[in-house]
Amino acid sequence: MTTYIIRRILLLFPTLFGITLLTFLLLRLSPINPALSKGAGENGGKAMTAEVREQMIKMYGLDKPPLVAYAIWVGKSLRLDLGESFVDHRSVMTKISERLGVTVSITGAALIISYVLAIPLGVIAAIKRGQVIDRTISFVVFVLYSIPGFVAALVLILFVAGGDYLNLLPMYGINSINASEMGPFQWLWDRILHMILPVICLTYASLASISRYARVSMLESLGQDFVRTARAKGLPERLVIMRHALRNALIPIITIFALELPGLIGGTIIIESIFSLPGMGQLMFQSLDHGDYPVIMGITVLAAILTLVCYLAADILYVVVDPRISYE
Repeated sequence: MTTYIIRRILLLFPTLFGITLLTFLLLRLSPINPALSKGAGENGGKAMTAEVREQMIKMYGLDKPPLVAYAIWVGKSLRLDLGESFVDHRSVMTKISERLGVTVSITGAALIISYVLAIPLGVIAAIKRGQVIDRTISFVVFVLYSIPGFVAALVLILFVAGGDYLNLLPMYGINSINASEMGPFQWLWDRILHMILPVICLTYASLASISRYARVSMLESLGQDFVRTARAKGLPERLVIMRHALRNALIPIITIFALELPGLIGGTIIIESIFSLPGMGQLMFQSLDHGDYPVIMGITVLAAILTLVCYLAADILYVVVDPRISYE
């Protein structure tokens, strides 16, 4: 097991290299020129002179060939220097660290809630296969899965967050304006209220897909010989479901664990922008709009590392769930 983990960790580096190289080349080949986009909104709307434009291109290193520029970026990244933002010249590491906590809290809450609700729903639907409860769960999750996240966000804002109907929850920001004057518990409650709508918008699609995987996996597990043998031995149905069927059904569910994280991170780009949350998703959206290459690369590296670590964690969880699996 230890040898396998070390081998997988070593494989992370060429994978990360491929992801960063592809992203860097795509950014350099894009039609957005950060020097031109930066100058367009400055100087009182005056046209940028050719001399100033040339100076900005050299300052940003945009005059170098893509592969040379990438090699320079890799060299700095190995020293934990992701460069400076083209927009405000602040350190990329600083800008990401300021927003990382918001995104991690939202995506982490969405991932946990998705699994906590989806697995029981999938198990119940499998046990009650063909019955009204199974059909109801299937109908609801399919409807949820078909609704885009930004549509759900706008509908929720309209009906429950200061729209034309109810005003139950805050519709933007991560805290109220007077949060600095609140006590610790009041501040925490205010933060939770602000996170409810974004977490709902990130959760429901994952919940729908995971519950479908759980249902199919549970149905397959219930049809196995070991389940029929356990029932023939007279074990209570609860033990048959929880100890035998569910444990084997968790393997496909663990597989999609690493697939859900990139989707959630991608979803934060839209959700954080709609709810004005100061997270990495909003920062990514703003960076794409301004062609801020260093920030885009920094967020890409972080998201890639988190995704690859989740894949490794999923492989380790296989052994925990099913001792028959061995990597030796």
